[in-house]
Amino acid sequence: MRIKTLTVSEVNNYIKKTLDNDFILNNLSVKGEISNLKYHSSGHIYFSLKDSAGKINCVMFKSKSFELDFILEEGMEVIAKGRCSIYPGSGSLQFYIDTLEKEGLGELHIKFEKLKDKLLKEGYFDEEYKRSIPTYVERVGVVTSETGAVIQDIINVAKRRNSLVDIVLYPAQVQGKDAYKTIIKGLKFFNNKKSVDVIIIGRGGGSIEELWNFNEEELAKEIFNSTIPIISAVGHEVDYTISDFVSDFRASTPSQAAEIAIPLEIQLLENINKSKRQLEQILINKYSKERERLNNYKKILSLNSPMNKIANAYLEVDSLENKIASIMCNIIEKEKSNLKRFNDVLEAHNPINVLKKGYSIIEDGKNNIITSKDSLKGKNEINIILKDGSVKGIFSEIE
Repeated sequence: MRIKTLTVSEVNNYIKKTLDNDFILNNLSVKGEISNLKYHSSGHIYFSLKDSAGKINCVMFKSKSFELDFILEEGMEVIAKGRCSIYPGSGSLQFYIDTLEKEGLGELHIKFEKLKDKLLKEGYFDEEYKRSIPTYVERVGVVTSETGAVIQDIINVAKRRNSLVDIVLYPAQVQGKDAYKTIIKGLKFFNNKKSVDVIIIGRGGGSIEELWNFNEEELAKEIFNSTIPIISAVGHEVDYTISDFVSDFRASTPSQAAEIAIPLEIQLLENINKSKRQLEQILINKYSKERERLNNYKKILSLNSPMNKIANAYLEVDSLENKIASIMCNIIEKEKSNLKRFNDVLEAHNPINVLKKGYSIIEDGKNNIITSKDSLKGKNEINIILKDGSVKGIFSEIE
């Protein structure tokens, strides 16, 4: 018997037709936990329903989503009603949902909230413990899968922003049982080596169970105790993990994490040139200030120079000399005046002047001046002084 060969489209359409004719699959009521939730810009809602053993892809079209009276959230437990069919374009099974009823939060989401509340109360999320991302980064450590898109996104951003920054990868598991332990090893490696300025941990998007390794308490405490700043870039923008809350900075994507960690080379050059200009201006101002101060010191030294003091002393000596000369002249003039006055007195009382008038002075033989006749008693020798000389003689009688 010859089997007919079908195209892929024919197979998918056959499966779709078979499923669409199944009564149970066209009237499903499924209970599960929401994960991978995405509100599309078209108005459609895409997510998965899961339990502990499996999951199914779901879509709720815009016309049905308008009837919802609550906002869907990750981890929410719901009862979905609709039909199950295959999407021929991709051959994937889809649950087309007509109505949703809220049942509560799923087990993993409850576990997530409990751990979040616990660490919040213990201060692991406090801003005062957040380390700032360095302005100038030379090496960036990345803890993620070596085969995932995360490391490639970071490398591409690094090449675009700053080719001088080195990217150091610590290959870690980011999904699966105990994968978080390899992430912890990566953090310990970089903290022990002290070889990087900042660390990025992350992975791509996924369901809450796929991201669960980043919700482990042991990893959260390792992030908190890191001495190197850590940027968390786990999942997509709408995904939040415990690692996001405890890290020093949360990036919505790995590319954004790289942009935060790696400074623009052109910006660094501008900062360097700006700092250079500021430093030059500071040096110019400092030079001008010091030069002015030096000139002031020169003026002070000039005013207090020994040569100035000597010159001033010369001036003072000259002044004293002139003063002494003036005093001496005054004294001499005064003494001349006194001498003249004394001379006039002496002249006035000079016996010679009296003798010039015809008078004479009589002395005895012993040159004693005779002032009365009694002085000549017993003497007969006399000396007569005249204006032009003296004569000696002997007198014979006193009258």
